[in-house]
Amino acid sequence: MASFRFKFESGLKARGIKVTHSPDESSDAILVIAGTKNLLPLWKARRRGVRIVQRLDGINWIHRKRNTGLKHFARAEYGNFILSLIRSRIATRILYQSEFSRRWWDDWYGKPNQQTFVVHNGVDLNVYRPNDSDKRSAERFRLLIVEGNLGGGYDMGLDNAIQLAETLSQNCKFPMELMVVGKISDEHKTAVESKAHIPILWTGPVPREQIPEIDRSAHLLFSADLNAACPNSVIEAMACGLPVVAFDTGALNELVPGDSGRVVPYGGDPWKLDPPDIPALAKAAAEILNDPSRFRKAARARAENALGLDKMIDGYLKVLLED
Repeated sequence: MASFRFKFESGLKARGIKVTHSPDESSDAILVIAGTKNLLPLWKARRRGVRIVQRLDGINWIHRKRNTGLKHFARAEYGNFILSLIRSRIATRILYQSEFSRRWWDDWYGKPNQQTFVVHNGVDLNVYRPNDSDKRSAERFRLLIVEGNLGGGYDMGLDNAIQLAETLSQNCKFPMELMVVGKISDEHKTAVESKAHIPILWTGPVPREQIPEIDRSAHLLFSADLNAACPNSVIEAMACGLPVVAFDTGALNELVPGDSGRVVPYGGDPWKLDPPDIPALAKAAAEILNDPSRFRKAARARAENALGLDKMIDGYLKVLLED
């Protein structure tokens, strides 16, 4: 959310569009990024006739399948309640980050009466871009995962990444290492390292300014989140010429077509957290690693054609300001 807000506001200001964080009477339109507890100002703005656009990601769901603790469960359910309340009672238009996200919300909470739109996330293609020279390691292939948080029930993605790297190393004879970007507890990290059979590089959370360099240091990105609505890490990677490998859950098949990466069947029911088909994922990853130049070019081309920041802002402005 913070990454989107920073990019979006920067893009608007570059076009001379004033941005305020208060829904005052001078606002022509209000963009609600997911939800907010401050519902009364939104309701008053709606009564004044201000267009209110709610930008929706996915729905909190992991806590219903895994024990993530009472506090996390309550926070997740409260978040879903606020999001659905704004969607049904306050927003005048709904903007989804992907077709998958739209189907998900319609399935769980019913189709809204308002107009709905889909605009994929985008990145600054001048910031997220390939290197002029290849500085990737020649000794090992680096598999990268970039997630905000690898706890709270989302540790399954890390386990899948480790199994993928180990399968590529043991069965496909690729010397592998795994780089993990994101928040993880020291206890969890120690438990993972005690079982892993490949080198793991832990960066912890990093400033957004470091992500392009990290993407350019890797050979392959694994999108670890299940049923992700529109993962920024995938778009950022492709813009940097980093191919993506993922299971066919969430919006991945919308974002990663052709040779920009490989999206493979999950092999079970991801909503039930069934064990995934790691061998199929490894086979797809090996195809990319055996022909990296083709996939890197295709990944960058996909970003240039459909996932640039200007294209995203154009889409948002149409929803926010045009009839």
